[in-house]
Amino acid sequence: MIGDMNTPSLEGIKRLPKRAAPLGVALLILVCAAAGFLGGLAGSKAQRQGAFSPSTSQQIVSSESDLISKIAKDVGPSVVSVNVTSQAQTRSIFGYGQAAPQQSAGTGFIVASEGIVATNRHVVASANSQISITLADGTELTEVEVIGRTNASDPLDIAFLRIKDKKGKDLKPITLGDSSKMEVGDKVVAIGNALGQFQNTVTSGILSGYGRSLVAGDESGANAETLQNLFQTDAAINQGNSGGPLVNMAGEVVGINTAVAGEGAENVGFAIPINDVQALIKTVLEKGKLERPYLGVRYVTLTDDIAYELNLGDLKRGAYITPSSNGQPSILPDSPAAKAGLKEKDTITKINGEDLNDKNSLTSLVGRHAVGEQITLTIARDGKLQDVKVTLEAAPAQ
Repeated sequence: MIGDMNTPSLEGIKRLPKRAAPLGVALLILVCAAAGFLGGLAGSKAQRQGAFSPSTSQQIVSSESDLISKIAKDVGPSVVSVNVTSQAQTRSIFGYGQAAPQQSAGTGFIVASEGIVATNRHVVASANSQISITLADGTELTEVEVIGRTNASDPLDIAFLRIKDKKGKDLKPITLGDSSKMEVGDKVVAIGNALGQFQNTVTSGILSGYGRSLVAGDESGANAETLQNLFQTDAAINQGNSGGPLVNMAGEVVGINTAVAGEGAENVGFAIPINDVQALIKTVLEKGKLERPYLGVRYVTLTDDIAYELNLGDLKRGAYITPSSNGQPSILPDSPAAKAGLKEKDTITKINGEDLNDKNSLTSLVGRHAVGEQITLTIARDGKLQDVKVTLEAAPAQ
């Protein structure tokens, strides 16, 4: 933030030149000024008292409620329920495995009127699942296919669906915002299929933090995934909200709800910043397929403690390319990083001039670019900074 927009800057306001005034005139001016000051003080006191009056507080609450209601009405038609039926193995009392249908539900949102829907990868994780989509008006669309998912090891938990038969429905795309403009304390609204039962549930809160990393899994603790660069919010996010939008007060998507803290936590949810997904959305709309750009390095994100342990001096933030170990190469063979000449123990500090820091991880910044795009990495090598050009390629399938 640059100053308070409601406070006029002294720049551009010129002072009038001073000149002497006769004594009588000066005394009159002094009396008038004193009267004006006292009157202003009384008025200011009355305003301050009124600012905290119950009626004014009620107006503020009412206005905020009206705004959230309007956001829900405007954004709701773009939010869908994603219904998934998969085959799960069960065991009888005799120990024999038996396949049985298992149903789950999540949320998604429409990014193109042709029927393209964004959601979380873990919502449609099984390749053998049957997927249907329920629109906000209750219409169920059963001809749905998966365009693509990010790899299970990818810290970006994203998948895209295509509605093949819209049944004549006009699908309203959601409006995408700019997550880089969000600040801690900004109001947000989460919309989703709470608990897989209550479609288009609306909750509100604030942005509590950013740049969060965590390991997420299901209730059994299995299928753990490492997620990076997440928003934290106190807007209530429940099971079934996964893949739904987190929107700002302009009704624009700034995040994709993806996880919630477990036991011992209350109203601690996490969302993927929409800027980390913008390039993927553009690729899906233009090419009809999911292409995830990658560098091909194994790295650790620097903190003060890690930088101290690695004896990196003044270098405190960035992506440190770890040395090869246990047969795991630091630079993947034939990867964009290998072709660009990156080496182990290099530290990537910037991408196209944008710093890697607590708000921007390496994966996040790379993901904001498209496959085939050339980017400039600023790296620290042997205590010196240099720029390296890298052409991004699509991540290999796993």
